Amino acid sequence: MKVNTQSVNFNADKKLIAFIQKRMDKLDTFYDKVIQADVFLKVENTSGKENKVFEVKVSVPGDSFVVKKQCKTFEEGVDMASSSLERQLKKRKEKLSSHL
Repeated sequence: MKVNTQSVNFNADKKLIAFIQKRMDKLDTFYDKVIQADVFLKVENTSGKENKVFEVKVSVPGDSFVVKKQCKTFEEGVDMASSSLERQLKKRKEKLSSHL
């Protein structure tokens, strides 16, 4: 799957980008028609610890899913968002297979 990662107002290191790519590639096991994922990493200027925003838009034929998570670390956000996407993709796959 093609993953476009954009970090807003900071430079993401290679380890973080590789981690995101690996987690997004796992989504293919749940729904194999995923076209691409657009990932946006943002750091908000707040005094709170949960100032990292992870947003992902996953494109599938005829639809797209957007998940936005705010956490202490980007890794935590990736995990939360990917588990949420897993549920959505499984639901879509079941819905499509029930129509056949």
